[in-house]
Amino acid sequence: MDNPNDPNKGQQQQLNIEINEDVAGGVYSNLAIINHSPSEFVVDFVQVMPGVPKARVKSRVILTPQHAKRFLRALSENIKKFEQVHGEVSDQEPVNYPINFGGPTGQA
Repeated sequence: MDNPNDPNKGQQQQLNIEINEDVAGGVYSNLAIINHSPSEFVVDFVQVMPGVPKARVKSRVILTPQHAKRFLRALSENIKKFEQVHGEVSDQEPVNYPINFGGPTGQA
C-alpha cells in the first residue's frame, strides 16, 4: 500500500546508465532493415559501401511494439530539434537495394 507521507512519492527514480568503450565507439550505418512479428520489431543496421555487392549487418536491435512506438516518437522529436538548429534535413529519394540475407529466396 502506498504511504501518503513518503517524501519520494511522485518523484521519478533516477536511472544510472553505463556504456563500455566498445559500444561507446558506435557503429556507422547507412541502411536500416526493419522486420516485425506480433511481439517484436527487429531493426538491422547495415553498412553499405559503394561498388561493393556485399554488406553486413553491423548491429541488430530488437524492440517490443510499445518501445518501437516510443522510439519513433523520440526520434521524430529529436529530428525536429535538430532541424530548428541546423535547418531542414533533405529527404532523398529512397534507394532500393536488392536484399539477400544469404539464405534461400522466399516466393509468394
